[in-house]
Amino acid sequence: MYLPRELISKLYAHLQNTRHPLSPPVLVLVALEPDSLCACRILTRLLKHDYIPHKIHPVAGYGDLERAGQDLVAPMMETRGGSGGVVICLGVGGMVDMGTILGLEVEGEESSFGGVEVWVLDAHRPWNLSNVFGGYPLEPEAEGLTSYQGRAPEGVASGRIERSYRPGKGGIVVFDDGDIAEGLNAERDAYLALVDMPDIDDDGVELYGDSDSESDGEEEPAPKPGQKRKSWGDRDEESSDEEDDRPRQRRRSNSSTPIAESPRPARRGLVSLRDDLITSDDAEDPPSAAQPPKGPSARSLRRKLIRMKQENEGIIRNYYRGGASYSEPVSAMVYSLASELGREDNDLLWLTIVGVSSMELYGRSSGGLAISVKGSDTPATGWMGVRGARLRQLLRDEVRRLNPPELTSQTGRVSQTEGPGIIPTTASSPEDTSIRLSPEPRFLLIRHWSLYDSMLHSPYLFSKLRIYNESGLKRLHKLLAKMGVSLVQCKQSYTHMDMTLKKELRTKLLKYASLYNLDDMVPGAETDSRDRGGAKDGWGFVRSWGWRATLSAQDVGVVIGALLEVGRNSTYVSHDGSLQASQSFSQSSDVVDDDGLAETEEWVSRFWEAYDALEDIDALKSGLPTAQYLHRAIFRTGTSLIGKRQIKHLNAFRMCVIKDGPDVPLFTHPSALTKLALWIGEALTEQERDDRGKLSNGGRGTPLVVASLNEKRGVYVVVGTGGGGGPDLAFLNREGAKEKAARREAKQKEREARQKIREEKRAARRAQRNSDDDDDEEDDETESEGSDSDSDSDEEDEEDERRKKGYGLNKFGSAFQDVISETNARVRIDSFEHCVVEVQKDDLPGFLESLSAKAVVG
Repeated sequence: MYLPRELISKLYAHLQNTRHPLSPPVLVLVALEPDSLCACRILTRLLKHDYIPHKIHPVAGYGDLERAGQDLVAPMMETRGGSGGVVICLGVGGMVDMGTILGLEVEGEESSFGGVEVWVLDAHRPWNLSNVFGGYPLEPEAEGLTSYQGRAPEGVASGRIERSYRPGKGGIVVFDDGDIAEGLNAERDAYLALVDMPDIDDDGVELYGDSDSESDGEEEPAPKPGQKRKSWGDRDEESSDEEDDRPRQRRRSNSSTPIAESPRPARRGLVSLRDDLITSDDAEDPPSAAQPPKGPSARSLRRKLIRMKQENEGIIRNYYRGGASYSEPVSAMVYSLASELGREDNDLLWLTIVGVSSMELYGRSSGGLAISVKGSDTPATGWMGVRGARLRQLLRDEVRRLNPPELTSQTGRVSQTEGPGIIPTTASSPEDTSIRLSPEPRFLLIRHWSLYDSMLHSPYLFSKLRIYNESGLKRLHKLLAKMGVSLVQCKQSYTHMDMTLKKELRTKLLKYASLYNLDDMVPGAETDSRDRGGAKDGWGFVRSWGWRATLSAQDVGVVIGALLEVGRNSTYVSHDGSLQASQSFSQSSDVVDDDGLAETEEWVSRFWEAYDALEDIDALKSGLPTAQYLHRAIFRTGTSLIGKRQIKHLNAFRMCVIKDGPDVPLFTHPSALTKLALWIGEALTEQERDDRGKLSNGGRGTPLVVASLNEKRGVYVVVGTGGGGGPDLAFLNREGAKEKAARREAKQKEREARQKIREEKRAARRAQRNSDDDDDEEDDETESEGSDSDSDSDEEDEEDERRKKGYGLNKFGSAFQDVISETNARVRIDSFEHCVVEVQKDDLPGFLESLSAKAVVG
């Protein structure tokens, strides 16, 4: 089921009214990423305010999620001695069938969910359609209500939760950010048409068994999330398949029962088709003049069913294989819930800003995991395209609303702590905890580093100035010299730099940026031509904690990410003051950890460090050295790979392998490796633009695959990033949704009028002569051809729409699945990012060779 955006507070309001301090705790499953962690902080604030008991359980991947289902969710079910309850998933499980992976739906048993209700808030796309349009407990069978859709709970129509819905019976509830209601119409119709469609075998014989698959025995299926092929450990290989082309039919009690009505008014309903099919099969007596004319033959009806089945399966298959992308951040969705409840404040707003900013740091865009490409050849540029720009503008409006400017008591004018256009580094008073807009340059941790180090480790300058080579360093030095900043001054802490230099820094950056093609290095004037939604477009967000600290949202996102990926206890300060990898982190362990269980436990322990740091400014500041250490390692590794020409250009992507060097243990974490891949990918994109004058792959650049060796476990962690994020066309398409809907309605009425005329003519012909089976079949084929010709234009429109939806998306997840099914590579898919896999060390060459022939970007 899915909860539309306008009803976002409905389920929480029911939770408020039915829970008390002695109720079973709400279970919160949280992914190990900054956006989900910020959303968890917001949600727990709401739960504490309403005295709702809750329990937080971080999950690192599908294996962890499956274990949580067995150990924590299953005991909650009423059928297993529990009392039901609510499970809230933040950044977890949107792409897999949650009913199966959590153990709420058992093979051969009717869907009841045992009173457990699972809320899914996830930015990963594509959605698993079983969660979206199914996932509800079935009502008891009654006369006329025997199909899966017909037995939906009251208040659920085509998977959509209406205002009349009464929670509490259990099920899977997906929180819709607008994409489902406005962008999955074709997929909804296809799913609902297939869920109760009778099975037809290769010989055209109807099957009434509860078959779960239609395998033709050609090849072994690819491993599912949480599984691996040719396992080298003892992990359970049972999980859910997020790419089933056909909805699972085991959840209904009678698979031969058709759905109640046709999903498309222009087509004959499945009920009438099946009834005609049974009538045709049961007819034994030959036709006579006294008998009424027979309907279409069983053969033609079967042909229609097969054609409809193949069309709908194709729609769902294309949706799943269209590529991965990201939608609205989870933290923004939970803040919307808080806003509906009237609970928004500065603390929750700040957590939302940090969560949204972290999405950009990790390259999570409307084009999947990819860098951000700026250029005139794409209709929407930057993080999340138009949608991201609107979201940032909404956050800026919230900052202005909750943080009005202070007036001085003497003049009544707005106070300026450090002057307009200056990067704020201090608070206005010891009690100042306000959020402000700041003209943040695209540097890294500028308040907590020297200006030189901040510019040197900036991924933006790394790619634009080519700092990875000697000539790039000289360009950086020349830029500083033109600005009148000596190396001695810029290498001291930024907070201790001369105040005059800090005041003039932004003006000088704007003056000399164009000389080095750095137009996006710093935001422009408070209002300029690039401003799409109001003043200070492109400005960042800064918050103060009195005189203890002032940090930007990007600073916090960088620190929280480093705590999750490296951990505060994984580094120490050596005698010369530099940060080094700790002995326990860098040395290999004798403990056998083929399936990464010990590694997962270590990652989960880091979650709590990051969770505490979000609301403890001292803990957050103590994580700054860890963040600096991680980004020094990224800079060193990226410079080495590019300088030594270790990046190879294969057919469909570029590829590099990291297996030597002191920093290799850092990049066994998928998120740290993803950051490195984004740094390298952005540098290669700028290199390609400078060398060729344009970008390949339709202006999106060449995708990149980076593999890092985990020596302790004998596997390579592999991540695939897109060349450049595709435009947010799914969001742009919704702008014209009303106009398209009106055109479709007009075409529908025109088709119905033509269909009525054809039926009248057909009835007249049948009245004049007795038709035999062949004539019936010919008439039926004529009808089908006429209907197909009428719907040609609509099908072309739908195909064009689906093509736009898949434009520029990251398809590494589907490509990895294809390679696994075609080769004997031992691969483990456990990450919630489906473009991240683990490959056995010896199988990497063959895996990459087979992958090079796949399409990895739409």
